Amino acid sequence: MDRRSLIRNAGIAGVLATGIAPAVHAQPAIRWRLASSFPKSLDTLYGGAEVFAARVKAMSGGKFEVSTHAAGELMPAFGVVDGVQQGTVEVAHTAPYYFFGKSEVFALGCAIPFGLNSRQMTAWMFEGNGLKLMREFYAKYNMLNFPAGNTGAQMGGWYRKEIKSAADMKGLKFRVGGFAGKVIERMGGVPQNIPGGEIYQALEKGTIDAAEWVGPYDDLKLGFSKVAPYYYYPGWWEGGPELDILVNDKAFNALSAENKAIVESAASEAHIIVQARYDARNPAALKQLVSAGTKLRAFSNDLMSRAFKESMALYEEIGAKNEDWKKIYADYSKFRAEANLWFRFTEATFDRFMQTQKL
Repeated sequence: MDRRSLIRNAGIAGVLATGIAPAVHAQPAIRWRLASSFPKSLDTLYGGAEVFAARVKAMSGGKFEVSTHAAGELMPAFGVVDGVQQGTVEVAHTAPYYFFGKSEVFALGCAIPFGLNSRQMTAWMFEGNGLKLMREFYAKYNMLNFPAGNTGAQMGGWYRKEIKSAADMKGLKFRVGGFAGKVIERMGGVPQNIPGGEIYQALEKGTIDAAEWVGPYDDLKLGFSKVAPYYYYPGWWEGGPELDILVNDKAFNALSAENKAIVESAASEAHIIVQARYDARNPAALKQLVSAGTKLRAFSNDLMSRAFKESMALYEEIGAKNEDWKKIYADYSKFRAEANLWFRFTEATFDRFMQTQKL
């Protein structure tokens, strides 16, 4: 009797009794490389990639591993989208608005001035049309996105001098992330797009007059308070910036259904943990900065109103020439209006009351 007939007729018990074991084909291990846009020193941001990689490995029983690489190790911080698009790496972890130069639509997948807050952004992505619309767009770059972190509303940055009105923005050389620079420019400022690891040196040397990054926890680690005394809020350009896991579409489509689900689940866990870390760590860091002499200031209503006006005008101009923006922003802005109506009566009212109480 041949081997196949024996296995078919005797069953597994019979086969084992004969000492003839059926051939077992183990699934090959999967090894991906992840390029981050952030340095390892920023544990909250770079840490999102580490959470993703750790969960992928754990959920796959070690059969699917993702090695994480900080900005500059495999490619520059602002080269990760090209890396994923071209298949140089399988995955990146980044803030998509860094790549608005390719298309302004990248910013809609992260944050735009006077956009959605973090909870609203998550809601638009998972329960609105955000994921569907952004994935249709990202398909043009051979990749798809998975929300993988949010910093929450950010601070307005560090300044060498006081910014008392919108007029003080004129001529200001300001390191500001991604798309917000377009609005700063319309207000007379001179935006600078500099990776996080290079900001301190630029501010210290006077190459720039002001800089923003994220918020107290990261800013304290980066030491900005040593070279710029004024710390402004809020970061009206980043009410809820989303970080993304961007995956090469061929690499993703080659995965089994189980491994695809693992990637999605791991990204979602990173999404939750990144913001939880910021919300837990920012309060103590802000206290430490203020106790050390940081001068905390709120942007004036004059400046906020001017920035809002310029932002809305900019979005109309972009929509007139960018069909992808026009389509996606229409849905985004509708969702924003409805979400803000709800938050106005619930979250905002509750927060305002609680923040005036002595606890």
